[in-house]
Amino acid sequence: MSHAYTKLWVHAVFSTKNWEPLITPSIEENIYKHIREIFSEHQITLKAINGMPDHVHLLFLQNPKISISDTIKNIKGNTSHWINYEDLIPQKFAWQVGYGAFAVSESQVNKVYNYIQNQKTHHKKLTFEAEYQRFLKAYGLT
Repeated sequence: MSHAYTKLWVHAVFSTKNWEPLITPSIEENIYKHIREIFSEHQITLKAINGMPDHVHLLFLQNPKISISDTIKNIKGNTSHWINYEDLIPQKFAWQVGYGAFAVSESQVNKVYNYIQNQKTHHKKLTFEAEYQRFLKAYGLT
């Protein structure tokens, strides 16, 4: 083959440190806007972003020149630094150390997109911890 072709959809989820509800409605859109800018700077297509006060979901096309761990590290490090620099919350902001990153087949992209877009409704019935455990079980990680 003379060209390399990749199309790797990733559904990533990560939480605030100690699952503290730090992403309030008043700053949520500013944080999401900043995350979109980071993805754009790294030439990564971000299809969806949404979450709750204690966590964020992302759906993106992975840039094959950057590892998933570096992508997540860049997003988390940059946003936590930016949130603290901009003084968006009274206390120090930090993300939890870990994250989940799950492959999404092309046929499931719209389903995952809708799932992410409907986080507020979804979490009226299910906690983040329960949701995350479902992901880990569904992907055979527990």
